[in-house]
Amino acid sequence: MDGQQAGEGAGKGFRAIADDLRGRIADGRYPLRSFLPSQRDLAEELGVSRDTVQRALRELADEGWIESRQGSGSRVIKVQHIQSTMPKATRLSRDVTLELFISEAFEAPEVELDVYTLTSESLSAHIGLQAQRIRRGSISPQRITLRMLLPDASLPLPYPRVKDDRTDTRPLERLRGITELHTTSLQTALRDLQTEKLVPSVDVRIRHTPLPPAFKLYLFNAVEALHGMYEVVERPMELEAGEVITALDVLGLGATLTHHVKDDDPYSSGSVFVDSMRQWFDSVWSLLAAE
Repeated sequence: MDGQQAGEGAGKGFRAIADDLRGRIADGRYPLRSFLPSQRDLAEELGVSRDTVQRALRELADEGWIESRQGSGSRVIKVQHIQSTMPKATRLSRDVTLELFISEAFEAPEVELDVYTLTSESLSAHIGLQAQRIRRGSISPQRITLRMLLPDASLPLPYPRVKDDRTDTRPLERLRGITELHTTSLQTALRDLQTEKLVPSVDVRIRHTPLPPAFKLYLFNAVEALHGMYEVVERPMELEAGEVITALDVLGLGATLTHHVKDDDPYSSGSVFVDSMRQWFDSVWSLLAAE
């Protein structure tokens, strides 16, 4: 009876736990080839049942992040790769992660972040980390401006979908639910900083485009860009009811990102890339996107 209730009650919980663990992999807390804590330790730390943890780990394994073996635990086998153009003597001497770039952007007095993405899932986790740093007094930005472009909710996206049934809308509905949840979360996290008078000025704007994203883009303070193409993969996907389907999907955290920096030379490859991406973003924001 207890096991049945735990299984039935884990529906939404396991997805939140999977999000948490993805975030830990993304920010380097669980680096490549490291082992995650045991299921018992994770369940105790996160205050959920082992069944919930098992479902979350199964989702991460299906997405290719971890490898789980009986008796050996779960090991990280994939992390997000960022190919940076920065000299090796600087940033490449450290682990290059998306969390590093966002952390450095938030260390500036004025934070300007433009994002074009399929979902707000990974960004929400990173915004939460920066909000914690601000509350601890580790950083103190005076102004945060975020513009995010997401696909229109009514857009018939080509992914995610059931591999052999284009008419099954459940994977797309799942994606929209995840996006709505994380968009609300990051908006609340940032606006609370202003409400609590921790950041004097916060401007968060979300618009939706009729474009199915083929890539993700981060623009930091108008001088740096991270850009990565979405790769379509075939993978198992567990739906809310516990049914496992074979889906065609893209894994945003798994996309290789290239890093470009604007410098003093307007004709350098970095400057041209950052400026062209900023112009593209502004044109879509102004001419195609809607609230």
